[in-house]
Amino acid sequence: MELSQLRYFVAVVEEGGFTRAGARLHVSQPGVSAQVAQLERELGQRLLDRSGRRVTPTEAGEAVLGYARAALAAVEGIRRTADAFSGLLRGRVALGLIPGAAGVSVGAFDVVALLGDFHDAHPQVEISLAEDTSERMLAALRGGTLDLAVVGLGGEPPPGISWQLLLDEPLVAAVRADDPLVRSAVDGGIPLGALRGRALIGLPRGTGLRAVLERACAAAGFTPRVDFEAAAPAVLARLAARGLGVAVIPAGAESGAGPGLCALRITDPELSGRVALAWRTDGPSGPAARKLLTLLRDALPAADRPGTDRPGPARHAGPH
Repeated sequence: MELSQLRYFVAVVEEGGFTRAGARLHVSQPGVSAQVAQLERELGQRLLDRSGRRVTPTEAGEAVLGYARAALAAVEGIRRTADAFSGLLRGRVALGLIPGAAGVSVGAFDVVALLGDFHDAHPQVEISLAEDTSERMLAALRGGTLDLAVVGLGGEPPPGISWQLLLDEPLVAAVRADDPLVRSAVDGGIPLGALRGRALIGLPRGTGLRAVLERACAAAGFTPRVDFEAAAPAVLARLAARGLGVAVIPAGAESGAGPGLCALRITDPELSGRVALAWRTDGPSGPAARKLLTLLRDALPAADRPGTDRPGPARHAGPH
């Protein structure tokens, strides 16, 4: 039995298939399949059920899985202990981002630049990036499949999650200049109730901004009618510019849609969307992830780090 066989077996279970496991491990699918089959022959047990669309562990596989993970964790612990004496940092960091987060820049907090600096300083650390909705990424943080995430907050994060605010942007209703909402606006603002029954353009369910909109509308006594969805606020603004509806977006996101689009403040109540850096309250499990978390938090302006995980607002880009 070899460690590589255990590593391949765990990857297949976690990814739900041989092809995705191979992509994760940078090994061909036949190579992964052959190694797992060899492990099964050595143990005399079928560990994986290959009959469905998703590969799942058998009863024997479930029993072996915990020991396989423990063995791999023990080996990683040995490496980390040895590396500590040489000052070398190894491991893997899984970072989740809402769409567009790579463009977020708040003071010294520039995701791409910071990841580049971290990679230059610690080339032995593997960094994996994934874009997803905030709801799924918060669940992944709690489940341990993500170490850190830049998420949009629709309310308080779930228990067990700590966060540090990056952005806090007011939400606006972006419409064409000839829309009736423009004529009825007072001092450039409209009440939330003015959106009742209107065709809206918004971010998908599971995003922080969509949660803010749905909760506010529910409190106002109506369900928002979202006819079009897109993952990026800039795309929402372009759809609104073509007259497809009212885009509910962060202030400033309408600037790239060209002339003829008006951004009306949403009042009564005022709405805002927030973007935050989030992590498990008990901290990432690996030293590499802990090191990256420290780097990202230290990059925030001092005014946004008043000794708490809930600093004041900083503005630059739109939340999701």
